[in-house]
Amino acid sequence: MIDKKAAKTFKKVPLSNNTVARRIDDMALDIVGQVVGKIKQAGQFALQLDEMTDVSGEAQLLAFVRYKDVSDINEHILFCKRLPGKTTGEKMFQVIDSFFKEHDIQWKQCSHICTDGAAAMTGSVKGLFGQVKKVNPDIKWMHCIIHREALASKRMSPDLNAVMDDAVKMINFIQSRPLNHRLFETLCHESGAQHDQLLLHTDVYWLSRGKTLLRLYELRSEVFAFLKEQLHPLAVVFEDANWVARLAYLADVFTKLNELNLSLQGKESHILRMYEKVEGFTKKLNLWQKKCEEGDVSHFPLLHAHLATTDVTRAPVVKQVEEHLSKLNSDFNQYFQDIDKKSESLDWVRDPFTATESSNKLPARLQEQLLDVSPDRGLKVAHREKTLTVFSCNVEKEYPELGKHALIELLPFGSTYMCEVTFSALTHIKTNKRNRLDVENSLLAAVSTLSPDLAKLMKDKQAQVSH
Repeated sequence: MIDKKAAKTFKKVPLSNNTVARRIDDMALDIVGQVVGKIKQAGQFALQLDEMTDVSGEAQLLAFVRYKDVSDINEHILFCKRLPGKTTGEKMFQVIDSFFKEHDIQWKQCSHICTDGAAAMTGSVKGLFGQVKKVNPDIKWMHCIIHREALASKRMSPDLNAVMDDAVKMINFIQSRPLNHRLFETLCHESGAQHDQLLLHTDVYWLSRGKTLLRLYELRSEVFAFLKEQLHPLAVVFEDANWVARLAYLADVFTKLNELNLSLQGKESHILRMYEKVEGFTKKLNLWQKKCEEGDVSHFPLLHAHLATTDVTRAPVVKQVEEHLSKLNSDFNQYFQDIDKKSESLDWVRDPFTATESSNKLPARLQEQLLDVSPDRGLKVAHREKTLTVFSCNVEKEYPELGKHALIELLPFGSTYMCEVTFSALTHIKTNKRNRLDVENSLLAAVSTLSPDLAKLMKDKQAQVSH
């Protein structure tokens, strides 16, 4: 910024080996102090929790908090703590409880906890939720909606599962061997293919199955030619039109599941919107199943095009599609049994100007306030122009009881998306070459959306210290 001479002068300024680390620690502590102050002022908050093992083998427990701020519901990282020993529910509770006691946070202020479905999290006796229930009997647990969607879409019939296994084997044969990978890439270039490589599949990543199958279907001609040249036994499956038809269907249906999964991801997405996305998908499942019963697969473009251009026997393939959609529909209903309750009983939260039936279940005082809101033209304009959480904060200013009740319904996390994203950041911060790093403060400073009070921090520091 100045010149090379000045840069060389700055390089001569001595720093100790932990000067930067101390600055990061100070900023992280300031951010935690701000978040703790905000959740104490809010009165109620929701937690999102998840656990992972980092590159050094240490278990890290990550927590995000969601609370009502001045004019909106906000969410921030709360802590990232190392779990000593076994990652049991009791150990996790001890870590969280210790943090709450250190910062004088009351368990009764925590209204909801969102986690995955692991037994250590959900166990009613020794699990984390069971431990929390002992200190706060009114707390509610939310199973991550994205995790539930992934579980609901996991089971397949033996025939479709065999297609998935074959696909993974041939992809691994090409992608996991450098020579095969280079030869296949050259083949794709020479044939003018749309892509020049396949995508690996892993169950850890939610979207990998759909992307993997779609890429394989698009490069099926090149894969067939390569496997045939290499005398691979799976080359013959591409000569089976029924196998290719099932592959086309899997690519179609998992592409649709990916679209649902992506719509559920994102920051500051309230639970009602996520349930609406799932409800819309289950209705589409019913439509697709009904159309398949009539022999219509036009909702699955790859399968529809394949059946139209080959001599494959149509009826058995359509029957398999119908059975899979029926199983998928059943699994979604099993994992989202509470969707009808959220859809019907909370219409007054989504739109307090038109909801009538759902408002009948509210206490009399809240019903009266809802009738006061109905003719309020100013709030109607705000409802059209602002997000639902901001609108509910506006309602609370004029109708405190009704607004507070609506905000309680919008407060819980719907998924562990924030934790999953932050774990990705953790893998970039704590690497093999930095495997002894205590990652908590560095992670807090890196991912927090709150800025540290730098003016206060600098004021507390002595100028021009020796190191």
